[in-house]
Amino acid sequence: MAIQKPGIPKGTRDFSPEEMVKRNYIFDTIKSVFRKYGYQEIQTPSMENLDTLTGKYGDEGDKLIFKILNSGDFLAKVSPEKLEAANSKSITSEISEKALRYDLTVPFARYVVMHQNDIALPFKRFQVQPVWRADRPQKGRYREFYQCDADVVGSDSLLNEAEFVLIYQEALSNLGLKDFIIKINNRKILSGIAEIIGKPELIIDMTVAIDKLDKIGMDGVVKELLEKGFGESDIEKLKPIIELDGSNAEKIEKLKSVLIKSETGLKGIAELETLFNYIEQLKTPNSKLQLELDITLARGLNYYTGAIFEVKSNEVAMGSIGGGGRYDDLTGMFGLKDLTGVGISFGADRIYDVLEELGLFPTTTNETTRVLISNFDEKAEAFALPILSQLRQNGIAAELYPQAAKLKKQLSYADSKRIPYVILIGSEEMESGLLSLKNMQTGEQQKLTLANIVNHLV
Repeated sequence: MAIQKPGIPKGTRDFSPEEMVKRNYIFDTIKSVFRKYGYQEIQTPSMENLDTLTGKYGDEGDKLIFKILNSGDFLAKVSPEKLEAANSKSITSEISEKALRYDLTVPFARYVVMHQNDIALPFKRFQVQPVWRADRPQKGRYREFYQCDADVVGSDSLLNEAEFVLIYQEALSNLGLKDFIIKINNRKILSGIAEIIGKPELIIDMTVAIDKLDKIGMDGVVKELLEKGFGESDIEKLKPIIELDGSNAEKIEKLKSVLIKSETGLKGIAELETLFNYIEQLKTPNSKLQLELDITLARGLNYYTGAIFEVKSNEVAMGSIGGGGRYDDLTGMFGLKDLTGVGISFGADRIYDVLEELGLFPTTTNETTRVLISNFDEKAEAFALPILSQLRQNGIAAELYPQAAKLKKQLSYADSKRIPYVILIGSEEMESGLLSLKNMQTGEQQKLTLANIVNHLV
């Protein structure tokens, strides 16, 4: 019988030790900024009750939820009539009570409702965990991927939005990115635009079309709007708004004039002015913050109710590397009404690709072990064990080669793991107490005491 070659499901990935060090570098950098701004980490189970997830993402989203079959004979309680009908949708609730989470937002809402008596409002949380979607795998789109979210619920203060802008700026700068832009808009402004052209009922169609401006151009946007029921006169009113240019302040002044008859639109403008004022007061001196008011930005309009964010790198051709916005009544789906919130997400996988392409990962992210101690015989091994212990006590990632072997084999091992230093212990070292420290990159070797080696490696 032929041995079956092992594999993994399509749309999933293995991560090597080197990749994990880089991924954790991204996560740790972002987490440290979250904590700096008062956000606390939580985790939720990989699986949720199926009825917790269904109905929260629309029909198309529900189709992408991975259902988990009940344990045991999951078909035993299904009637013969339903089995004969061969309609999987009609028996899903009978054979599957659980599912893998689709995102981190709905589980977060569920968490807030379940723990509402234990948490202090406003509640500021961050979460870095994998999610699963039964989507068609393709380049840059996986069935299992990580989300890196931060949300605050129970506060309608625009200070939260301002701090999210600063979190993006600080975290991405700390990762080495130098040229990225944070785009911002407000749902109320988009609603106001739909009002003044007399098509409030077509706001979704309008924003879906203008959100594609950078992909299909103005001609493509016009074509789509006409197909959705907008007239030529509507488009003539829309064009100058879509093509707004100038500084953020200039755009706001033009919008005030355009939206003068829309109370909703003017409220959106007022919120943006407050937000820009907070950012101006909070940003660090000489900050290279690039913040752009982009009227075409829509990002899941059904979901957001206020500010909308999107972050893009100008250094690499890539989609957005972050996004988010203000939402009202997040927990209403679970019976806890009128709890407003705002949140953002970092696209960790895309950020990884950007850092890789730009060569921005620190060289130390290639290291899993800082120093390897050689092992030539039992006597050398016994001599090395206390040294190994002292190195680790000083916080230095160290290994002792696990059995006696030729030097070439041990150095080859160090090279394969990208270990930057090797301590060579032979008879001369054991007699003198001076250890030979070999730099694997330069080939340089020097005799040092253990104390000096510790100082050199820390």
